[in-house]
Amino acid sequence: MRKTTATPADMARQIGGIPAQPGPHDPDGVIAGAGPVARPGERPTVRLRDNGGEEQPRYAPEWLELREPADAAARSLDLLDPLRIRLANLPGRSGGAAVHDLGCGTGSMGRWLAPRLDGPQHWILHDRDPYLLHFAAVASPRAAADGSRVTVETRRGDVARLTPDALVGASLVTASALLDVLTREEIETLAAACAGAGCPALLTLSVAGRVEFAAPDPLDEELTAAFNDHQRRGGMLGPDAVGVAVEAFGAHGATVKVHPSPWRLGPENVGLTAQWLRGWVGAAVEQRPELAERAETYLQARLAACAAGELRVTVHHSDLLALARPTGGA
Repeated sequence: MRKTTATPADMARQIGGIPAQPGPHDPDGVIAGAGPVARPGERPTVRLRDNGGEEQPRYAPEWLELREPADAAARSLDLLDPLRIRLANLPGRSGGAAVHDLGCGTGSMGRWLAPRLDGPQHWILHDRDPYLLHFAAVASPRAAADGSRVTVETRRGDVARLTPDALVGASLVTASALLDVLTREEIETLAAACAGAGCPALLTLSVAGRVEFAAPDPLDEELTAAFNDHQRRGGMLGPDAVGVAVEAFGAHGATVKVHPSPWRLGPENVGLTAQWLRGWVGAAVEQRPELAERAETYLQARLAACAAGELRVTVHHSDLLALARPTGGA
């Protein structure tokens, strides 16, 4: 496959098929998928349940591109050493690591992780959206930390009814920003599948339900509580997901490690911060419409501070590494 330096947004324009979206600095709109929530009525791009044929909305590649640097800076490096040790000692992996990336989007997890691991790697990218899969494959890394070859294949699908059979031969399962849009049953399904395959799971950037502004406002706590309730709609776990995942993987005998992975947004992240603010406040108001008038005043003040380079906010996330008991005689 020919290498390219095109960004996901560039590729979106090249192949077409994605509706025009507001730009990162557009005051009148939110990029599809922007912020930790989707627009009202939208569902996450990738779920572990069968959706009965309903067409899934697409996350705009522009949003995924906008958040990628903050994601990369936030992911916990402390979890990589125990992961490297486990991968080096997995049985039957002499041909290299097979990595399943669930809900891969434009492939940011692979771009971050593959160059930090030694040895040959074959990444299997899972997503419902064929456009995002295209971006992920074209922009995937080609070399591991030690120069070994990295290859990639794509699988379009909902990862519905995930079973150990779907992960036969897997060395690692990864995902970003996935756990918090799952239900308890879906997380238990994921944990059982990883345990059955005997492979570790690195699941990053799950919302933790806490937001801290350098300049606090009395409305911060109300908006945070409303946003967290919005994240729990429809049985999704939102900020409770990591705790449920710890229990689920632990019940299958996995050793589980959790580390913080906060976004620390400041003047260098004006575009991302503005889009996140709109999504965060919008979700809170959707959950509690009585907040609308005060929230609009709040949002405009926060956006003005953001545009002036004066806003600093920490959006807390958590990364989870589950080290399942290896199968195959280890």
